[in-house]
Amino acid sequence: MTTDTRALASDLSLAVVRLTRHLRGRRVDAQVSLTQLSALATLARDGAMTPGNLAAREKVQPPSMTRVIASLVELGLVERAPHPTDGRQIIVTLSDAGHALIADETHAREAWMNERLSGLDESQLKTLRDAVGIITSIVAESE
Repeated sequence: MTTDTRALASDLSLAVVRLTRHLRGRRVDAQVSLTQLSALATLARDGAMTPGNLAAREKVQPPSMTRVIASLVELGLVERAPHPTDGRQIIVTLSDAGHALIADETHAREAWMNERLSGLDESQLKTLRDAVGIITSIVAESE
């Protein structure tokens, strides 16, 4: 790794930390943990699934996901239903309140980001689009 690459890695890490901090500051419901919010977002994006599948997608152990799901049921953000073909399984789905929370959280983050991006020119936006693609590829390679 060259000195330039090390400096870029450091700068990128710091920028991601700062961006994450700003996005967390835009949270609509701070009572819902980031772990819970991530599980809700996965259900919103990918649809209903078993707790085991949700645990795998979230890269957590099944017992941990069981606790997350129980807390989300208690908050009224997800619902459990019997699996249609396997009586030993359940399916977890977002409730109406869960869908509303994800929509509100997404809107708050996107509004803040859109406000910042609106001050950039086309060249900067293209550079940022390219960077997002590269960062997404780097992250995907490590999963």
